[in-house]
Amino acid sequence: MSLLNTMVNTTHDDRFAALRAVQCVAYQQATAIRGIFDRAGLKPEDLRSVRDLSSLPVTSKDELLSLQRRDPPFGGFLAGDGLSMSRIFVSPGPIYEPQFAHDRDGLGFSRVFQQAGVGAGDRVLNTWSYHQVPAGLLLEAGLLACGATVIPSGPGGTEQQARLVLELGVTCVCASTSFFMALVAALEEQGHQLPSAWRVKTALLGGEMGDWMAKRRSLEDQYKIRTVSAYATGDFGVIGYEESGVDGYVIQPQRMVQICDPQSGAPLPLGQAGEIVVTTLERGWPLIRFGTGDVAVGLAETSDGMVGRISQLCGRVGQGVKVREIFVYPRNIEEVLARVPAIERAQVVVGTTDHKDVVLVRGVLRRGHPPESAANELRDRFKQVTRVKVDAIDWVDASDLLPEAAVLVNNKQS
Repeated sequence: MSLLNTMVNTTHDDRFAALRAVQCVAYQQATAIRGIFDRAGLKPEDLRSVRDLSSLPVTSKDELLSLQRRDPPFGGFLAGDGLSMSRIFVSPGPIYEPQFAHDRDGLGFSRVFQQAGVGAGDRVLNTWSYHQVPAGLLLEAGLLACGATVIPSGPGGTEQQARLVLELGVTCVCASTSFFMALVAALEEQGHQLPSAWRVKTALLGGEMGDWMAKRRSLEDQYKIRTVSAYATGDFGVIGYEESGVDGYVIQPQRMVQICDPQSGAPLPLGQAGEIVVTTLERGWPLIRFGTGDVAVGLAETSDGMVGRISQLCGRVGQGVKVREIFVYPRNIEEVLARVPAIERAQVVVGTTDHKDVVLVRGVLRRGHPPESAANELRDRFKQVTRVKVDAIDWVDASDLLPEAAVLVNNKQS
């Protein structure tokens, strides 16, 4: 279901009014926030449209880390005067992130579980880490807000956790996709017939690169469960969540999202891949125009001009290659290949000829598939997914393109 150029309603009549209120406080209390506005020649009162917000620079995770080293522990982003801080999380870096007592839903995770139909009567095995990082505790807070019962297991101990699934009557599992599959394998190796041997009906799974949606569909079909996911980071909690019957992640109203050019920070049009840049309306940790480093495509726009829905993640900033002013990412290539069954594997090589970008696809054709029809389908799918035209296709032997070869290669002249 395509949502391009559609509008998404929010629960806010004027999110920019809420943003101005949050940032006015932050400007007075948080030196880093004040510096962002001052360098742009703006004041929080000036934030009345997407154009105003886009006048501010994008702050990268590396910049946040550097600021926290110079001005520990929060780098001048804390605007928590008068707020009770309940926890300090330590994410890889290390980056320090505060949690405040007014957060009762795990920074948006209750919305994720509500959409998934998880609540009172559910027993949830939460295998995400409770040690330093936010994941385990934020998921637990969201589950408790929905009335569910939580089994706080954390990661590891596959055999023991597989036993918990059966003995405690677990109905929902929160896990990375790989750990969920390890639990399934452990139960089956023990001789249990799934799905009849368990009560699991829902799994909240962590995202993966490659054809992750196909893997989820396979798990759903084989084990008669519903899989769900969310886009969340340690900096913000939940940014987007899934809704049944629609593509990608809908952005929760407390997050204002833009898809931006990773180099310039300028907002990109719907349908074009770029960095996910987030502004929060949460008090206390008021990050504004923060670059997550993740890449996605904007699929829909809200009534206030922000991005209201994004695709599954395409990759990370730095993995992309700019082709004729459009970034292409490894995930895009994997998505194309998933839609062209005639091709066993392929590699996209971006080069330069006469100062023009050229896209060459080196592909391994499955036996019995006509090269011409496969080439036509490849060109069509590539254009649909990336909005970039393929210039040439070179069919090669499997021995000339090993499975571990990179799917995207940048041979552009600097």
